[in-house]
Amino acid sequence: MDVWAPLAEGKKPQLYAPGQLIYLQGTEASQFYYIMDGTVKCFLSAESGEERILTFHYGGELIGEASFFDRQPRVSSAVAVTPCSLVVVDRAHLQQVFEKHPDLAIPMLEYLARTVRLLSVHVDSTFLQADQRIARHLLSLSAASDRGEILCTHEEIGASVGVSRVTVSRVLGEFVRLGWIKTGYRTVQILRRRALEQLVERGSQEAH
Repeated sequence: MDVWAPLAEGKKPQLYAPGQLIYLQGTEASQFYYIMDGTVKCFLSAESGEERILTFHYGGELIGEASFFDRQPRVSSAVAVTPCSLVVVDRAHLQQVFEKHPDLAIPMLEYLARTVRLLSVHVDSTFLQADQRIARHLLSLSAASDRGEILCTHEEIGASVGVSRVTVSRVLGEFVRLGWIKTGYRTVQILRRRALEQLVERGSQEAH
């Protein structure tokens, strides 16, 4: 069962076409979004016009909640990759949901913490080597199935950490050889999380 389903109670989903902007970096965050269906890309924009993909979000996930809760301008932008059905959640609606479903508060805090961690990863991953950046990115992603499979492609990983698809393929192949992960069609399954964590820790220590 989707833990965020209560957010859709009494709300009519908004439909977004592929390529349609959902929210823009630097704007006021008076609401966040619950993805009922579809794929959304969140990305950072530099003054030079360059873009850096943060992550891809799928049905059953939230977007835009970090800036919504700290009442600061949005730190990233979001755009629909596929046809999307989104529920808009403002403060009044969220209050109603919490009053009816108080057990939703803790999962919301946990989700928010993961979002903040993801942003932190992108701030300091510049100092890590390619394999360490990829390992750290995999660790930041949430499993999409009971088997622990993460939905992602080599292109998405490369865009998120700033390396080529060829480099991603090489690094993932090495992780498979070491027995750290298992790969499938558009999926990665982490088998030895601690090994990936230790790889990232070594990189962080070397950077400092």
